[in-house]
Amino acid sequence: MTEDPSARLLDIADALYSLAPGEFTSARDEQVKALKGNPLAAQVKALRKPSLAAWVVNTLVRHESDQVDQVLSLGAALREAQATMSGEELRALTRQRRQLTAAVTTRARALSREHGQRVTQGVADQVEATLGAAMVDEGCAAAVRSGLLVGALAATGVEAVDVSAAVALPEALGFLAPAREASPPTKPDLHVVPDPDRQAKELAAARADLEESQSALEAAAEELDDASSGLSELEAKSMQIQAEIDELRRKIADLDASADEVDEAIAEAEERRDQAQEAVALATRDRDTAAARVERLRG
Repeated sequence: MTEDPSARLLDIADALYSLAPGEFTSARDEQVKALKGNPLAAQVKALRKPSLAAWVVNTLVRHESDQVDQVLSLGAALREAQATMSGEELRALTRQRRQLTAAVTTRARALSREHGQRVTQGVADQVEATLGAAMVDEGCAAAVRSGLLVGALAATGVEAVDVSAAVALPEALGFLAPAREASPPTKPDLHVVPDPDRQAKELAAARADLEESQSALEAAAEELDDASSGLSELEAKSMQIQAEIDELRRKIADLDASADEVDEAIAEAEERRDQAQEAVALATRDRDTAAARVERLRG
């Protein structure tokens, strides 16, 4: 019986994407050489090295498939329930979704350490976003479960995500990566022939990885410079605003003192006015008394 080329390609991809990041390129090239003359060679050569976040998810799928299936099952239930559940019930499920993706991401980081790979917080954020996308988007769920991711995923749940660029090959959608043993994986047998140029190829691959890492470092350093510059500008603006606040507080204190002085002057003026009013009343009474006496004497 003739072997199905698509099935063979998926088997090769599954083996390659179960490898550690540093082993992928050389193993793929060895497999291409072993397939020389076979139409599959070009397709294997086109398989892209996964990003670190994609590798973490792929490893999680193969070694913690139960947890991944739990994530995907909850996501399916959430999508199905959105049309019928109340807002409060949906919010409760959404909180559960976030808690689950965070917990599974923590396990994924630990699993990566067990396989000799350190995962930064930035990569962990991409892993959690990918798991979240798998919960809200059916296509993302299929891509994650394939174990053949080459890049991280993101989804809002509003529009369907085109995952074709995020998986190794179109046949990945619908493929279920088989579970592996819990122990760190050993390099699978891809039925390759000995390669006398292997060391040179591994060196070239290592140099390529170094160049990629250097580019990432330069980009991160540039981002740090921009962030530091922005922080310095904000700190200077904060100092300027604080100085203006201090000046306004001083002016307010001066105005408060002036207001107290005016209040005292008003109190004194009111007292003088009251005394003057009383004197006017007395003088008016005396005048009226004298005028009445004059009128009597005239009569």
